[in-house]
Amino acid sequence: MSNVVTIVGNRQRISYTAHAVAVVNATLVRGGADVEVMHGADLNLAFPGDPVSSDAKRVEETVAAADAVILATPEYHGTYSAFLKLVIESLGYPSALQGKPVAMLGVAGGRLGATKSLEQLRNTCAHTGALVLPQAVSIAHAKDAFDAEGVCIDGGVHASLEGLAESLLDFLHTFVQPRHVLENMIAAGLDVPWSPKRS
Repeated sequence: MSNVVTIVGNRQRISYTAHAVAVVNATLVRGGADVEVMHGADLNLAFPGDPVSSDAKRVEETVAAADAVILATPEYHGTYSAFLKLVIESLGYPSALQGKPVAMLGVAGGRLGATKSLEQLRNTCAHTGALVLPQAVSIAHAKDAFDAEGVCIDGGVHASLEGLAESLLDFLHTFVQPRHVLENMIAAGLDVPWSPKRS
């Protein structure tokens, strides 16, 4: 079973970002993944240079142990949220994102969506050494995509969010899980497919 961490980069408990993540998480669970949500409303993170908080240690350890990460952000003033940047800065050096598959989604109120935020977030994640998946979801006119209960009522948006989760699961099943199997075989001293036969 794949272990996926989704991070809601919003300090508000109820938000369009959290609503979008809920659709992704439901799809991941249906696909057999074990999902852990880390919501900005639950995290107390210190700025770089200040003493490291217990939440920061927990975030770093959780991300390091995960098979993959989904980063979700609202778009604020043309970029991703300052809180999500603080999450990334709390992941240690080298970053816990290094070598980790990362999928991204952004939520915006305007007609252009969160494309600027996702472009900048992609660059930041690539700098940490993360394996950023090419597909990202940018939601425009967020207030029209969800009803008052947080249910996604836009069929296109819903399909895109499901597709993000499915693409991540496909990547894990195709590339990450076989690697883990081989690493475990090597650690156990077993023959791997390309190893010479033992005499």
